[in-house]
Amino acid sequence: MKNSMLMKSGLPLVILLVAFIAAAFMIKSRKPPEQVPVEIPAFLVDAKEVFAEPVNFIVKSQGNVVPRNKTALSAQVSGQVISLSDVFIAGGTFKKGDVLATLEQDDYRTDLKLAEAELAQAQAALQEEIARGKVAEQEWRSVSSVAPPELGLRKPQLAKEQANVKAAEAKLERAKRNLARTQITAPYNGIVVERNIDLGQFVAMGSVLGTIYSTDTAEVRLPITDSDLMFINIAGQSSDSAPVTLTASVGGMKRTWEGKLVRSEGILDTGSRVVYAIVEVRDPYNLKSSHKSPLRFGQFVEAEITSRQNEELVVLPRSILRLDNTVLTVNDNREIKIKPVEVARTTAKEVFVRSGITEGALVVTSAVPNPYNGMKVRLPGDEPVLADTAEADISDSSEKVESERSEGEN
Repeated sequence: MKNSMLMKSGLPLVILLVAFIAAAFMIKSRKPPEQVPVEIPAFLVDAKEVFAEPVNFIVKSQGNVVPRNKTALSAQVSGQVISLSDVFIAGGTFKKGDVLATLEQDDYRTDLKLAEAELAQAQAALQEEIARGKVAEQEWRSVSSVAPPELGLRKPQLAKEQANVKAAEAKLERAKRNLARTQITAPYNGIVVERNIDLGQFVAMGSVLGTIYSTDTAEVRLPITDSDLMFINIAGQSSDSAPVTLTASVGGMKRTWEGKLVRSEGILDTGSRVVYAIVEVRDPYNLKSSHKSPLRFGQFVEAEITSRQNEELVVLPRSILRLDNTVLTVNDNREIKIKPVEVARTTAKEVFVRSGITEGALVVTSAVPNPYNGMKVRLPGDEPVLADTAEADISDSSEKVESERSEGEN
């Protein structure tokens, strides 16, 4: 009975001992896991080979069309308006030398005749005095061998008569000018903006008769920012003036005109911090050729100035440039290299790089999260590469298994 109880109580211990020995044998006889390299592809990126190319920048601006010459016609003499030209009306066009208005001329013709008569009298008096001087000289020499005095030869009287002739000539010239000024003539080819007189109206000297604009040349005043100033030439040399394309909507249709950047105002505006450049457009109203739409004064236009400076630059999409003015490149080992670059100019779509990227470099065009120098990448078409992180994980796993095996044997 007692032996039976001992056997019942010792049986569990025997079972545990056998199980422990079997487990230890199994652990000792277990083979380590086979190290199989895991192929984890490197990060896939898109990249393109870039090269420098000649670039002409386009600088955009806008402004209003104004005439090169604006004139307020004034009367230089007074009188009644007796005639007006048919073109001397708001919107009328005229040519240089056209008579726009005529003032009453009767009084000025009378003044001209009086001036002519005074000149004839002065010239006659001069000839008479010349004759008197010759007679006085002969009389003096007949009675004396001494040189005659100035007064004896009537030279002061001669000088007086010569001065009278000059005064009469000047008076005649002024009378002619005043008569000519009764006709208001156009100083250049132009258009009438406003007329302030009418037939029968008396105008005083200095009265404004109307306002006219020159149509030979129009100007557009364009604001140029300091950042765009370096890309265009506004030195004022007409031989090297930059071409400008002006665009506006006329009658619901887009129209274009060609002009030239000829000069700048030379002063930086203290409020807007811009320099104003002047663009010239020849024959804006197409009076010499009617096949184009006229560029009217007061028209608002948009301008595109083409730079004359050719520069070799790398042109990239704007999204490639990072905030710190760097771009991502891929070297021959398929590793990321972060390159700082010198940016010449940026637009909404493009960035122009002056330096920092070598010819033929591969520039990453796709997004790369958290890039760093030496980061392994691959391009489309590359074979997958064994990632260093995968090998490290396998090595760590093997070391852990060996450690557990040693503890089991102990």
